[in-house]
Amino acid sequence: MDGTLLNSKHAVSDRFFELFEELKKRNIVFVAASGRQYHSIVDKLEVIKDDITVIAENGALVKKQEKELLVTPLGNHLRKSLLESVDAIYGAHAMLCGKYKAYFDEKSIPFLEELKEYYASYEIHESLSGISDEIVKIAVYHDTSAEEFIYPAMKRFNEQIMVKVSGQHWVDLNHSKANKGYALRQVQEHFGILEEETLAFGDYNNDLEMLQNARYSFAMENAHPQVKTVANYRTESNDNYGVERILEKLLEAK
Repeated sequence: MDGTLLNSKHAVSDRFFELFEELKKRNIVFVAASGRQYHSIVDKLEVIKDDITVIAENGALVKKQEKELLVTPLGNHLRKSLLESVDAIYGAHAMLCGKYKAYFDEKSIPFLEELKEYYASYEIHESLSGISDEIVKIAVYHDTSAEEFIYPAMKRFNEQIMVKVSGQHWVDLNHSKANKGYALRQVQEHFGILEEETLAFGDYNNDLEMLQNARYSFAMENAHPQVKTVANYRTESNDNYGVERILEKLLEAK
């Protein structure tokens, strides 16, 4: 979604929705895959939400309408040590992401307006230690650079969980099997779709596994260098209709 289908104003183009109707007529399955929470994704795609499959929270939750196809929660035993490690990083803020609701502590209030863009459903608590909900991801925010200040301190957990830089300000902590690639494979199996029949777009490192499970993998022009290395093809930036341009070519070919 962010940096790919959404432009810099966090909006989906009218042209995309026109193209979606053509995809639907040709029985092409569309999947919205994002590090965002489920509610935030469907808010952006409200008019087509009943016709799409949603991979949310980096693959920890997959839904088709109201049916859950996959849920991969983060183990409770790790939560305490992860939160303690994040708390030791100067300028880092942790959020707990449940299946349908996010949890912030009071330290996140100063940048709450920015968080509202990514979390449509949330609660604010004095402390995150008492949250009993099933948590599918811990999102960690840094106002300067997540890759520079958060990832070096958290990468030591890579053997236990997925530690992904998902944007300039974000590092996501998920279950070891909770990534967009694993989730995409479950969707492919569910619909009987081959890797050779799959087209995917991505811009950041939480897209790497997903791109590796699509024969027609496209890196956005604005993508992280590692994404451009993994993807088989490239397209224009998110502000220059990179996704829409490729979908137009796909429809012309069909």
